[in-house]
Amino acid sequence: MNIWKPLCLLVFAASNTVAVMGQSDPLTLQEALQTGLKNYQSIKAKENYAKAATENISAVRREYLPDLNLAAQNSYGTINGQNGPTWAYKGWSTGASGPALPSQNWNAAFGGLYLANISWDVVTFGRQRAKVVAAQAQYNTNIADLEQEKFEQQIRIAGAYLNLLAAQRLRGSMESNLKRAEDLRRIILNRALNGLSAGVDSSIANAEVSKARLTLVDAVNYESVQSNKLAEMMDVLPQTFVLDTTFVTRIPQQLLETVSAKDTATLQQQPLLKLFNQRVLLSEANQHSLSKNAMPRLSFMSVLQTRGSGFESDYSAANTSSYSKGYWDGIHPQRTNYLVGLNLSWTVTDLWRTKAQVARQEYTTAGLKNEYTQTYNRLQHQLSLSEEQIENAVRKYREAPVGLKAASDAFLQKSTLYENGLSNIADLSQALYNINRAETDRDIAYNGVWQAILYKSATIGDLQLFLHQL
Repeated sequence: MNIWKPLCLLVFAASNTVAVMGQSDPLTLQEALQTGLKNYQSIKAKENYAKAATENISAVRREYLPDLNLAAQNSYGTINGQNGPTWAYKGWSTGASGPALPSQNWNAAFGGLYLANISWDVVTFGRQRAKVVAAQAQYNTNIADLEQEKFEQQIRIAGAYLNLLAAQRLRGSMESNLKRAEDLRRIILNRALNGLSAGVDSSIANAEVSKARLTLVDAVNYESVQSNKLAEMMDVLPQTFVLDTTFVTRIPQQLLETVSAKDTATLQQQPLLKLFNQRVLLSEANQHSLSKNAMPRLSFMSVLQTRGSGFESDYSAANTSSYSKGYWDGIHPQRTNYLVGLNLSWTVTDLWRTKAQVARQEYTTAGLKNEYTQTYNRLQHQLSLSEEQIENAVRKYREAPVGLKAASDAFLQKSTLYENGLSNIADLSQALYNINRAETDRDIAYNGVWQAILYKSATIGDLQLFLHQL
């Protein structure tokens, strides 16, 4: 029979090594929770994701700022012109302007271009606003994800804490069981040596001691596993923990009042449901933002341009010597132009592109809503199950002392009868097993009530329901 199965709760992984050394006072559950929230790397990661989402909101808002470009260019080259159409594919063309000469000419001079350009999408017909709303929804989703991770980590730590405490109590019970078995063996050996008991009784006594030692080894190993899990959840170095024994000495005083309320409306505040709800809102915001891509845009533009050239105004096919190779002659400003205007542009084919993109996002939103509904239904079932688990845990808590007293009385009776030759070794072995089993049930009973309340707290999403019982 495996007596450790009822203690299994939640198992997750962590990394990093931050030690809580020099523990003199018992480690309280609140201290364990604080340490875990402070050290756990996945929480730190999601805090950084939330900060990134905050910066993303600022970045999206700044996209509305106009584009201001300043440029200064100095060049040296020829200005041969030619009549005919051209197309500057991807910008691979020159900006030479000059007369169309009858043949190639290699006269070259310096030139300068200086400009300031402003381009500003003044009216985006809701596109910019939709992008900001989507960025805000992403931030809200990251915050909900962070809160969900914190809540889950606290539940993991509390579960590991209770498991370790129960494992320590079990190890103590196994030590007591070993001591009883050794005491009985001494009595049996003395009786066998004096001819008052059969020699086989000593062999059975040795087997009971060996079995008790093996059970203790299993208990110590199980305690080491649970201690390692708690250290892992707290993200500290493995160590021997001294824990608060409140959870194995009493049960919550207001237990019956706590479990009487079955208000499923509180599930709306469950961190996991809040995260799923934020994902739905984010998908809807992205859907709205995509729909705005089909809208036109009204842009304001302004250009101020100054040019300089080493070629004079009378440079032509008849006067190809009217230019200067001097650097300053070519780059100093000589002619200025400005341009101010409004541009209304609308890519009509975006209507068809956007329609497919929005439809895709609509299905994504519908899928997220399905996941939300499924999670909500599952939590409702878990809430009903948690009520039953609390009731059953209370029953076990009330029955455990009765069973322990009966087993103790039976063991005392059988051991006394055996010492006086009125009972056999088989009855005594059974009594030894029964008292060990009763002590194990007692150790689990107290812890089981707290485990059941923790399960309900995890289901509702309110850890204070558990912590307020301390």
